[in-house]
Amino acid sequence: MPYTREQLEERERLTLAPYAEKSAFSRGRVHDEVPAEWRTDFQRDHDRVIHSRAFRRLEYKTQVFLNGSGDHLRTRLTHTIEVASIARNIAMALGLNEELAETIALAHDLGHPPFGHRGEDCLDCLMKEDGGFEHNMQSLRIVEYLERKYPQFVGLNLCWEVREGLAKHQTSYDHPEWTSQFSTPNPSLEAQVADIADEIAYYSHDLDDGLDAQLLKESDLEKDVDIWKQASRQVRQDYNALPDETRCYFITRCIIDSQVKDVVRTTEAAIQEADIRTPDEARSLEKPLVRYSPENREMNLALRTYLYENLYYSPEVEIPNKRATDLMEQLFTYLLKHPERLPELSQEAIQTDGLKRALCDHIAGMTDRSVILEYERLFHSRLNFMRY
Repeated sequence: MPYTREQLEERERLTLAPYAEKSAFSRGRVHDEVPAEWRTDFQRDHDRVIHSRAFRRLEYKTQVFLNGSGDHLRTRLTHTIEVASIARNIAMALGLNEELAETIALAHDLGHPPFGHRGEDCLDCLMKEDGGFEHNMQSLRIVEYLERKYPQFVGLNLCWEVREGLAKHQTSYDHPEWTSQFSTPNPSLEAQVADIADEIAYYSHDLDDGLDAQLLKESDLEKDVDIWKQASRQVRQDYNALPDETRCYFITRCIIDSQVKDVVRTTEAAIQEADIRTPDEARSLEKPLVRYSPENREMNLALRTYLYENLYYSPEVEIPNKRATDLMEQLFTYLLKHPERLPELSQEAIQTDGLKRALCDHIAGMTDRSVILEYERLFHSRLNFMRY
């Protein structure tokens, strides 16, 4: 006989930590639904996210390099999958609800527009007088309103705990403005895990992509980046000579492994010191409990600075992304003057959301390639640019 939802919920109560979120005690959905027979509410949300159109579109959105720049460079989708994997591992180690942590991680970048953070800055500037644009709030808007897959309601009707994790997703460069329905100082521990998994994934894997694109040099990392030096020393000590590709991959893997271990140990100590017993006690604290040790935090900040100086703002990354966002701005301006060219659903949304917000939702939901193709169609111009 298959496990019923009630049996799965009972397993959560018996095996998870007291401060972990339990699906049976969720604060629920905006629209009431009959519970699933063989899935918990968080498992149901997990499936709704990965079956959404917004999730599939992440395959063709920029992480660092323009989508299509290279077969092995990360896209927003592959980054998201890596974040979800790390989040699940940390949550399991801490006795937290891994289904919730993974679901938040899978949904955390649904609101990212084309062309990465450059694209986000562009849309925020274009919407400055009309509420701005911020990708965390856009992720929430997608799951609450923009996805249209169900006959009973708009959005995905996800649980409160998942939506809270999206609204409060915060990393070293993500600082969303929180809404009144999520007013506690911190989100759940599971959401905090998804946040730190995002940092671990993008810093480590941006190193990997930078090396693959030959914009970063291993010799420079050996000299200038402490977190790389530590992992490199260990790999060379354990395995002696390795082929270049294997060595660089394994150093990156060791960085991730050491970061995960550091977070688990540091967070476990912080939880014990705080002496929390419920999820809401973790929410009420002034500072997140899921954290790095001070030493690792400093190394991560140094790595972040190095990547900004040597990768994110390098001409090979910056120039194509700037050209791409210029196209996006021109497309936005054109469609603002010609709203009849918008898709039918976007034209309908003008009545309730206003022209600029409906247009912003449309552009933000596009992929890198759909912006380029739409530009070519409207302006009768053939474009040819990728990474270099």
